[in-house]
Amino acid sequence: MEISIRQMEKATILDISGNINLEYSSEVRRRLLLEIRGKRTPKLILNMKDVKYIDSSGVASLVEGLKASRDAGSKLILLSLSPNAYQVLQLSKLLSFFEICDSEDKALEA
Repeated sequence: MEISIRQMEKATILDISGNINLEYSSEVRRRLLLEIRGKRTPKLILNMKDVKYIDSSGVASLVEGLKASRDAGSKLILLSLSPNAYQVLQLSKLLSFFEICDSEDKALEA
């Protein structure tokens, strides 16, 4: 798994590729919480188009990031969910809790 960070004028974008599973979910959680709680990022966008696999620990990291963003008064947006990530969030009935955008422009304007 790899995470790269892009700082845009209106948001910070984390480009995530690979698997968000038990082995890597703690790194995703750490990066999310650093941006939200540590840096007080007002809008954090997770680009998930290259996420090949996500398991329950990965979902838990996303949910924790969502809760932290709501507590901090910031926005967490999921961008370009890969088919696998979409399916996992759909099966876990969590899609409606997240703000999801299909283009970077829409995510930046949200």
